Amino acid sequence: MIQSINRYEHDSLFIGQEGFEKIHWNAMVKLNALHDGAYFDILPSGVKFKQFVGVLQIENLLLHIHPKADKDDADAKWHGVLLQMLQSCGKLRAQTNDDAMVKRQDFNLLEVYFEDYLRQVENLLHTGLIKQYRKTSGNLKVLKGKLAFSENIRHNLVHKERFYTTHEVYDNDHFLHQVMTLALQILGLFTRGSRLNDRWRRVQLAFPEVMRIKPSAKQLDGFVFSRKTEPYRRAFELARLIILNYSPDINRGAQNMISLLFDMNKLWEEFVFVMLRKELESPHTPYKHYRVQAQVSKRFWHHNSLQPDMLVTHEPSGRHLIIDTKWKRHSTSIDDLRQVYAYGRFWKAEKVMLLYPGSHQQNQQHPFQTTDHINGQIINHQGYLRFIDVVENGRLNTAIGKQILEGVI
Repeated sequence: MIQSINRYEHDSLFIGQEGFEKIHWNAMVKLNALHDGAYFDILPSGVKFKQFVGVLQIENLLLHIHPKADKDDADAKWHGVLLQMLQSCGKLRAQTNDDAMVKRQDFNLLEVYFEDYLRQVENLLHTGLIKQYRKTSGNLKVLKGKLAFSENIRHNLVHKERFYTTHEVYDNDHFLHQVMTLALQILGLFTRGSRLNDRWRRVQLAFPEVMRIKPSAKQLDGFVFSRKTEPYRRAFELARLIILNYSPDINRGAQNMISLLFDMNKLWEEFVFVMLRKELESPHTPYKHYRVQAQVSKRFWHHNSLQPDMLVTHEPSGRHLIIDTKWKRHSTSIDDLRQVYAYGRFWKAEKVMLLYPGSHQQNQQHPFQTTDHINGQIINHQGYLRFIDVVENGRLNTAIGKQILEGVI
């Protein structure tokens, strides 16, 4: 029986609450140490969550960490926002009814990813798995490939009718299938007793036997797809996600643990960029001559560079709007203002924006108290504090792109 706990970013969870025990705390301490303390603040008898949201499963305990930009909002308002953001950014392709899924109190983000992976593997099994050549060595009754003299003498001194050879085999036992098999094995540990278990068993039985491997992150990240292997891309991406989040160092202990955690600062930035690009590429947009770029950098000092989150450019004139996203309740610091001003000056941008989640009624527009003379040009920088409603009518606000640009360009 799965025990489920729901918390929101920056909440706390203590040993003894809702089935959270010392063994779960120990596993989370190890996970946090593996990631240099990025995920949580460790308390003597609990944890305090940071900006990372998602899900962790430790044996039969399922811990959901939901995003919540404003602590004064009702929790229900933010339930399901993470799922919708992940879908909008292309990090998740769920085919289940979104509204029904979001409203479920026992909603499990891990299951959504697992189901997506099983679906991808089923599709590959249906269309046919690819085969590749690989080298293998062994005793054969016929001479095939290259004879390995030393091994042949060692193994076949008595059996003269056999040949120890190194030869090529054309079959399913290659790196892609080895990675997918490992992901299926991990998935099996966390679907016991769930609705996905029967489906996992069918896929596991249908998948060919291959060599067991433990790929490194470097091997997984460095795999290059060809025209032949391109249909495997989505399944491989999901397999990689499952394998890298299984935390093998932690699983030497008594508990199986897997985590899918996302940095809300990065996810918010990516979501805003996707929504802006969608607006600018729309055939009905009033901003046809604008384009948006993410993470454009310029050399600043020696090997250091400046890199705003987003650069919106009016292509005929070359005028820029700099956007810097902040996932936090509005508390503009002087450092934030200095940072975005430096971006504006370096790109000669007349307009710069600090973008926060919040109510649009808080929007402000103020000129910086400065005029720059750059290469003979006089530039008055216009600063915007922009607040965007992330959730509207219980759903993720997908009109964010248009709302950001209205009244600014």
